[in-house]
Amino acid sequence: MKKYILSLIMAALVVGLSPVMLPVSVQAQKQYVKKVVDRNGRVRYVRVAKPSYYRRHRNRINMAVGTGGGALIGGILGGKKGALIGAGVGLGSSALYTYKLNKKKRVYKKVRR
Repeated sequence: MKKYILSLIMAALVVGLSPVMLPVSVQAQKQYVKKVVDRNGRVRYVRVAKPSYYRRHRNRINMAVGTGGGALIGGILGGKKGALIGAGVGLGSSALYTYKLNKKKRVYKKVRR
């Protein structure tokens, strides 16, 4: 029995660590172009830095973390039904935080060549 448990743990470690061992790909596009209209009505295109992964997917990440945290706490306190209730409460509270309390503010940084 111990051999099966040990082999199961080793297989889980190999599967869990395989994404870490893969080679890192290089992103080709690190800059965006933003359209800017001057006071004179002229249109210019300004290069701006690419936002971070969290900045681009902030809403989804906050909702997922809130839902997972609520489900975890609800599961610890009340089992399966508590996990479902906790996931709903976590989703609602993270939606309130993301969309009402801490709205997204876009900041563009200029990139010089």
